[in-house]
Amino acid sequence: MSDAATSAERTGTGTTRHLGWALVLISVAQLMVVLDGTIVNIALPYIQSDLRISEANLTWVVTGYALAFGSLLLLGGRLGDLYGRRRIFMTGLIVFGVASLLGGLATNEGLLLAARALQGLGAALASPAALALITTTFPAGPKRNRAFAVYAAMSGAGAAVGLLLGGWLTGLDGVLGFDVEGWRLTLLINTPIGLAAAFLAPRFLAESESHHGELDLVGAVLGTLGLLGVVYGVSRAGEPDHGWTDPWTLASLGTGVLLLAVFLAVELRVANPLLPARVFLNRTRAASFAAMFLAPAAMFAMFFYLSRYIQVVMDYSPIRAGVAFLPFCAGIVVAAGLASNLVNRVDPRYVAGVGTLMAAGGLFGFSRIPYDTSFPPTEVQATYVGDLLPFILLMALGMGATFVPLTLTAVHRLRPEETGIGSGVLNTMQQVGGALGLSVLATMASGVFTERGEELARAAERAMAGGPRPTEAQLAAMETVGANQVFAEGATHAFLVGAVMMLAASLVTFIFLRVRHEELATEDAPVASH
Repeated sequence: MSDAATSAERTGTGTTRHLGWALVLISVAQLMVVLDGTIVNIALPYIQSDLRISEANLTWVVTGYALAFGSLLLLGGRLGDLYGRRRIFMTGLIVFGVASLLGGLATNEGLLLAARALQGLGAALASPAALALITTTFPAGPKRNRAFAVYAAMSGAGAAVGLLLGGWLTGLDGVLGFDVEGWRLTLLINTPIGLAAAFLAPRFLAESESHHGELDLVGAVLGTLGLLGVVYGVSRAGEPDHGWTDPWTLASLGTGVLLLAVFLAVELRVANPLLPARVFLNRTRAASFAAMFLAPAAMFAMFFYLSRYIQVVMDYSPIRAGVAFLPFCAGIVVAAGLASNLVNRVDPRYVAGVGTLMAAGGLFGFSRIPYDTSFPPTEVQATYVGDLLPFILLMALGMGATFVPLTLTAVHRLRPEETGIGSGVLNTMQQVGGALGLSVLATMASGVFTERGEELARAAERAMAGGPRPTEAQLAAMETVGANQVFAEGATHAFLVGAVMMLAASLVTFIFLRVRHEELATEDAPVASH
């Protein structure tokens, strides 16, 4: 297209339509990548039964995706900078779509796990490229801020959408007129969406400048293996059967940290580093990365423990549990839209700082869920409208107000050729922070589960020794109620620690995030030509 045509398109209504469709493609891709971390969770029992996967290996259906995604994000972001963000974005979507097809058609455990890891690779290529494409497609100011708001909303709501969609699709066995298990639809749904988005990308997204031959192979290997070790170690630490003192956990964490230390030392000496040091040296970006490390760690606690509480203690069906999180999806979309307008008038540290305080308030509210661990245990249950819904909405509004300004400031004033790696760092912080936070909270909750469970067992022994023995039905009922109340108590401890994490993110934001809102509205970032 000629320069004249390009200029004309940017000044007419065609620009709005063009940017609108570009944002749709980027948003769909980001939503697909994020929700895939949770969409199979509800389907796990059906996957296990159909493919005869052992209990020990079943967690790899989720962990395999998370490991590949988290460990390859830095490399994916840098590849976009070097070889063209649209090209890497399309490649990631195609890989993701094909991997989803392979997973949906898998006939054995090995093929499914390999497909999930391949999905993680596709996501690691597409996600940082998607965020970087916003900075090269949308002009600085309100349009870019609104685009970041939509991106942030998709990132925040994706986990809840995954739970809802997973519950619905899992229940659709045979709906297509032939014998297809519902769990397969949780994977197959990605194939047409991903391939269609990749096909349409050249029509609505411009290609960025390429810098072939500058890939830091040594840094790529060290960074990827280091992140793999850390993410695997952190994930393993959160499992009750292993924990933080498990030898393999310690070995994985130690090796990962060592490799990352070597990686950083190498990056300071090579001419074209995978991760330029200046990406971290800016205080605003460093604060954004740190806050984005802490905030998802706390948010993951809500999704993990609240979804289990709603299903286990409140006895909601999977689809009803997914519907229970719909207000969160709506709230974060509304809050992201409001935040995108506020950052044009208010400094981002105040928007994100208040957002993190609201989210901390929501988590503190969850920590007040009622429970009873006396003996014999009585069934004490929170009500959805009175005890959960207000704090789900508060959490949603807080996270929407947090993600938008932090996403903007994380890529603020990055060089055009470094927006991909900056996006990769931001995504890595979210993934590693979420995994670490969940592991820490799981460890604390497991301690409560063990301690209270032992207390209940001793109380039961004393009760039976001093009176008539309960019937088997009574014992089973007491065991169920007791387990539910113990879980509720453990979950409240996890929510409280999550609130502390969110307060820490608020402190980082208020103290170190010093960029002014005028800078975000006037930054002269290049918009790629078509």
